Amino acid sequence: MPTRPAPVRPLDAHTAAELSSVAAQLLADHGSATSPGLLAALPEACARLGDAVRHALRPVETADGLFVVRGLRPDDTELGPTPGHWSTVGEAGAVWDVILLLVSTLMGTPIAWDGQQDGRFVHNIVPSPGHESEQTGASSSVLLTPHTEDAFHPGRAHLLVLCCMRNHDGIATTAASVRRTALREEDVQQLRRPVVPILPDDAYEQAQRYPGRPAPVPTLFATDAGLTMRFDPAYTQLDEADQEWRQAYRRLEDELARVSVAVSLEPGDVLVVDNDIVVHGRVPFRARYDGTDRWLKRSSVRVPGRRTRPEAETDEHGYGQAALEAHPS
Repeated sequence: MPTRPAPVRPLDAHTAAELSSVAAQLLADHGSATSPGLLAALPEACARLGDAVRHALRPVETADGLFVVRGLRPDDTELGPTPGHWSTVGEAGAVWDVILLLVSTLMGTPIAWDGQQDGRFVHNIVPSPGHESEQTGASSSVLLTPHTEDAFHPGRAHLLVLCCMRNHDGIATTAASVRRTALREEDVQQLRRPVVPILPDDAYEQAQRYPGRPAPVPTLFATDAGLTMRFDPAYTQLDEADQEWRQAYRRLEDELARVSVAVSLEPGDVLVVDNDIVVHGRVPFRARYDGTDRWLKRSSVRVPGRRTRPEAETDEHGYGQAALEAHPS
């Protein structure tokens, strides 16, 4: 896998302190990062932030489809131990939830799902006992297959934002942009066909029981800016597709593997991924469950007015899952 580093956008000490201070004040005013009052206050709080942080969080500008914001620094001792499950996090690292919500609001509208992590707008990604081999963020011992976040849903995020709390072992997030690939035109045309559906992943148990008929969806879609992608092989019914389509899909997988890069996040790093052109995953690792394991926080962002997806997606049922907006515009 190439070791080409991800583009980095640095925050100076003053800007990082400003962002942390606004987050701390919001948390003090509202008592919890999940407070409806705090969520409603995010746009006004963002208006108080200076131009430097806005410049760092400008849209993705390259075919890489991602960047890392660097300069924030969590205190490892203050965080406490890495929890063994997202549901046991409580208020641990709550100010970082607010920092992530501020970052997300500067780029768009944070969203949550009523069927995942109790509808929270910030998810905690930690290895969990009993989930080691799943294709979810709670896994550890298997390769987390590169995928589009929430690919099964037409209302999926435009941007995925990951904030590193702890990563003592340097465990890499993998990322690959469809705009770095060298696909043959005939493969692109095959994969623009809506042939098979993408099913909900194991983090959405309620959606997996939805009785509606799954809709076939295209894997690739052409826009004025270039190709966009909707990709999750672990939950795509590949065996139901015709041979020509399956061959094109395998070649896309091979190309994504060829251009994939490994991003090893440092504590405080914020990785921003364009979910329309980049698939992400994670290398396998051995979880210790001793309070020192890798810990990320994740938010999902919609960008108002963005037009990067087929209009036919508006007719999909989304397996009954409703997206919630932190501060509806």
